[in-house]
Amino acid sequence: MMKNRNHRTNTQRGAKFMVAPRWPIQKDQPSDSAVFEGINLGGGFHGAPGEEISSNPSLPSPSPRQPPSLQWLPHPSTPTSGDQQAESPRPPVTKRHRKLLLKSGSVIPSGAPPGAPPGEEDRKLQGMAHTQMSRHHLLREVCTKYHPGVTEHPISSRQVSRVYVEDRSGLLYCEVPKAGCSNWKRVLMVLGGSATSTHGIAHDDAHYANQLRRLDTYSQAGVAERLRSYTKVLFVREPFERLVSAFRDKFESPNSYYHPVFGRPIISRYRANASLSALRTGAGVTFREFVQYLLDVRRPVGMDIHWTPVSQLCSPCLLHYDFIGKFESLKEEANFLLRSIGAPSNLTFPDFKDRNPKAERTSYTITQRYFEQLNTTERQRAYDFYYMDYLMFKYPKPYKDLY
Repeated sequence: MMKNRNHRTNTQRGAKFMVAPRWPIQKDQPSDSAVFEGINLGGGFHGAPGEEISSNPSLPSPSPRQPPSLQWLPHPSTPTSGDQQAESPRPPVTKRHRKLLLKSGSVIPSGAPPGAPPGEEDRKLQGMAHTQMSRHHLLREVCTKYHPGVTEHPISSRQVSRVYVEDRSGLLYCEVPKAGCSNWKRVLMVLGGSATSTHGIAHDDAHYANQLRRLDTYSQAGVAERLRSYTKVLFVREPFERLVSAFRDKFESPNSYYHPVFGRPIISRYRANASLSALRTGAGVTFREFVQYLLDVRRPVGMDIHWTPVSQLCSPCLLHYDFIGKFESLKEEANFLLRSIGAPSNLTFPDFKDRNPKAERTSYTITQRYFEQLNTTERQRAYDFYYMDYLMFKYPKPYKDLY
């Protein structure tokens, strides 16, 4: 096992590849990125700021760090069980958590006198609330350790550019592609009154005709007030599964954007003796070629939100999300949140899949099948790329030999 944690590069056919970048990964800040001066989230989590996404990121050497306190665990059959383990010391109950508890009715069973034993539903709600406290406690520890004092910095417009606003319900949702974002947009459309049912909204309408505003379109005062008073929501997914899901969706099905824009330069850079047809259409990118592109310091084409780490996409250390959900228990946790914010009782989170509906959902088993195409070094570097997501959201190492 290599002991040197410093930033290293390997070369392959003239291309430089990133090895073990770990934390912090800093990228050039665009000079035209607006900054909301005066917006300070003092009292929020301390940690790494949401990083700007550059088409040609420059990755300096990381600072030394302690080995992660992550242990190998098999893929959980009950995704939230690990989150519900008691922390030591137990996470404090914040005002936001109390609000969720009170709104959901999980402190005192509905219709029951004080002191009465909770029913099964109330025990579930209390467990859900404790899961939230554990997730926030872990995120706070990670952020404090790796980048303290970030909330003293002003917020840039790009750091809130993926946050969707629903004013009627006072909800801010950070879009994480391949973690249920299409169905979340459907829910926001119903909450906002632009649709009456989630089931009548086509996939393209959910993304391109949703009439939803993003937080960066508001004035400085509007951004500050919504960050202060609205419920901020983030849903995440196991990073390797999210990566494989994005690859299957964008490169294994016909796509008039990703094949020419990403496929052609990927094939041109990483495939020896590529056919003229592949170079012309960009179709047929292999998973290994895709991972080579992802880890290349000098990518032939920029990053994309579908595979950008959540730690960069949604700035979780800076924006202090009130609710951190997981895709692995998406419907249960989303419905808990909807009840907590007072959504209509007939609005439940949809679980249908209308994009490539015949394709099997990306699972742990399918993800393993794709990563078997990589060698040990490539898997390690992919893990390094998503290291902060694994650490922040308590996902276990997907392979025992990762470090």
